[in-house]
Amino acid sequence: MNDHRKGLRFAQRDMVRPLPGVARPYHFPRFTRSTLPNGMTVLVAPVHDLPLVTLHALVDAGAAHDPLGQEGVALLATALLGEGTVAHDGPALADKFERLGTTLEVGADWDSASLECTGMRHRFDALVALLAEVLRTPGFEAREVQRLRNERLAELLEQRTEPRGLADDMFARFVYAEAARYGTPAGGSERSVAAITREQIVAFHAARFAPTSTTLIIAGDVDADAALRMVATHFGDWSGTPRATDDGTAPDVATTRARGIDLVAKADAPQSEIRVGHVAIPRAHREWLRVHVMNAILGGLFSSRINLNLRERHAYTYGAFSSVDPRRNAGTFEVATAVESEVTVPAIREILAEVTRMTEAEVGADELTLATAYLDGVFPIRYETTAAVAGALAKLVTFNLDDGYYDAYRTMIRGMTTVDVLSGARTALRPADLRIVVVGDPARVAGPLSELSMGPVRLWDATGAAISMPK
Repeated sequence: MNDHRKGLRFAQRDMVRPLPGVARPYHFPRFTRSTLPNGMTVLVAPVHDLPLVTLHALVDAGAAHDPLGQEGVALLATALLGEGTVAHDGPALADKFERLGTTLEVGADWDSASLECTGMRHRFDALVALLAEVLRTPGFEAREVQRLRNERLAELLEQRTEPRGLADDMFARFVYAEAARYGTPAGGSERSVAAITREQIVAFHAARFAPTSTTLIIAGDVDADAALRMVATHFGDWSGTPRATDDGTAPDVATTRARGIDLVAKADAPQSEIRVGHVAIPRAHREWLRVHVMNAILGGLFSSRINLNLRERHAYTYGAFSSVDPRRNAGTFEVATAVESEVTVPAIREILAEVTRMTEAEVGADELTLATAYLDGVFPIRYETTAAVAGALAKLVTFNLDDGYYDAYRTMIRGMTTVDVLSGARTALRPADLRIVVVGDPARVAGPLSELSMGPVRLWDATGAAISMPK
């Protein structure tokens, strides 16, 4: 070994690693909340790091508001907002945004519809004007309606062949009651989407898109008072009141069917997509943060119990994770993984054991510290852009969180105890109610699944139709 390499080796051996510094305090950007005379809410968060501004329009027009028999109309109507207005067709509208140095992002989930664009500060006025045009006067051209409807139908057909998405949709179908909106995908079913008409889309927009159901969030290099005046110029004369469009049935009613295992046939599949879970709690539940930390320990992080068990200890899978879906109404607690067919039942047994263990005793102090240190540490870097700040404020509005929630978050996470985590587990997890959904090859997994003593194994095809068990 030459002297240079020998010296380097000893230098590395003797080198003292630097200790981490004291964590700097973090404050979520201050913001103002105002209401225009027409009832439209405006949130402005001045962020002056760069000459950029993000506009995020949030409308109480999510999929939970779909009329009965028109499941998917909310997502379709929202997608069509980006396809043209009364004054500009799709290509012309896209060109208008491009000339302002931005693009329009549109989307909807269960709780809301959203439109977002980020541009330079000096184009703020033009961006607000164009966003107002899109929100208030969509074109809903018949050809665009047909095109997007056909695209959605093609996605649904493709999903039948994709085990992961099929498992997610079937899991929701089997854990919620038959009439519950959450049991059908947010984008609708083949039957409902095929039947949606332009007139229904226009009616949904007229019913749900109104100033009192809309919040405009502005984050960026702006003055709050000046921004509010600009919004009033382009939205102040907007009028209308949102009307109910759903049938009033709670979208999150859990199924009352007897327990059993739902097996979705995927002939010759070498793997099984596994989903285990049940209906959980709404995002506004007072125990949410405890549940949030509990889930991080159970299956929300790479270092979680479920992943270490199934991946590291047993080598059943490349990854296994759990989640608690945040919605206004009760979303799901769900464990998701994919394993080789031969270990489907052993993997399910380990999942059931880990969920049960989480409700029986307090977690270890080291597990808690690992989870809270991660959640605390990554929090500030989640909000480094104006779009991220606007998105965070959108969640604040959607779930009616306190305005000081983000400033208090890290303190609350740091103060979590093992007793708190156990409380969260017993709030959100019900081992006796766990439902099991498997997408796999019945010839290889139906027999072993019947040995789980979780009730009968019911067999379904990819459309959700019941089929006979193979001989």
